[in-house]
Amino acid sequence: MIRKTDVLAARSRQTYDAIVDVRSPSEFAEDHLPGAINLPVLDDAQRAEVGTLFVKRSKFLARRLGASYVARNIADHLDGPLAERGGGFQPLVYCWRGGQRSTAMATVMDQVGWPVTLLDGGYQTWRRRVVGALYGCGDDAGVSLKPVLLDGLTGSGKTEVLGRLATLGIQTLDLEGLADHRGSLFGATSTPQPSQKAFETRLYAAIEALDLSRPIIVEAESSRIGQVTLPSVLWADMKTAPRVQLTAPLGARVGYVVDQYATIGSDAEALEDALRRLPRHHSRALIETWRNLARKGELAVLVEGLMTEHYDPAYRRSRSHAGQCLGDVELTGMTSSDLDTAAQIVATVVAGHP
Repeated sequence: MIRKTDVLAARSRQTYDAIVDVRSPSEFAEDHLPGAINLPVLDDAQRAEVGTLFVKRSKFLARRLGASYVARNIADHLDGPLAERGGGFQPLVYCWRGGQRSTAMATVMDQVGWPVTLLDGGYQTWRRRVVGALYGCGDDAGVSLKPVLLDGLTGSGKTEVLGRLATLGIQTLDLEGLADHRGSLFGATSTPQPSQKAFETRLYAAIEALDLSRPIIVEAESSRIGQVTLPSVLWADMKTAPRVQLTAPLGARVGYVVDQYATIGSDAEALEDALRRLPRHHSRALIETWRNLARKGELAVLVEGLMTEHYDPAYRRSRSHAGQCLGDVELTGMTSSDLDTAAQIVATVVAGHP
């Protein structure tokens, strides 16, 4: 008899040799369990074809066609990605709701002799877990974090200091890393951002690995990072969280940003596209000035203008209701040594915070 489970704690997931998602590639791309591999029993085109046949012609013909596709696809997986798996292989298998697709794969695996487990309720079971933790739905009050915000104006080295804090053994939550976005106008990375659901899965998995009884350093963010939105439970904690403030001279911040965004600065088209996304409250004349600076390659002057006219005022507006400031860490420069020193000071400040 095929085992079933709805237990999805991180420690339980780690007991399986593989987590096998048998949904279509597009479903998998939108979101999936952490570490899952995609072995679809129906690809996107096959799933659409079977669904259309089911609705427009015959349920019987649709089931027969679907069964033939499923049988062939499972055979391909057995001869391909699963070919080297030994007799003790222990997979966890799931589809959308724990229905026909995952049952088909699990049945074949069971016949092979592998001790397979079927995720009861499928991906939806995982999704309910994530939504409950991050949004506090139903009887679930959501996770309770103790965030301490690492705050500061654009270019004050928050991301670099956050990374250094992690190497010092301080608990951190890198929201920009999870979102594949640096959080500013020029913050898009070469990797496409995850979907909202995939971002939430990444975030939940990162939170699972933390000790929630201890402070967690989080870079101060707005409620949106690029195209994804911070879940309500985390955002509520961040709005009232204490903070440690990083400050640095304007010239040092400008030089740091120019260096950090050298790639986009050398790409005239990408720079122009970024400037088009500026909020409309800036005058046309000011935006045209910035566009001219971009065209001329005067990146330092452009960055200074954006800081003084756009980023710094927006920062000050957003921090009008910020939580308690635990300390102000002043950087005289933005060298690696300066950032190392700042991280050490922040770590000391946080260690003294109850």
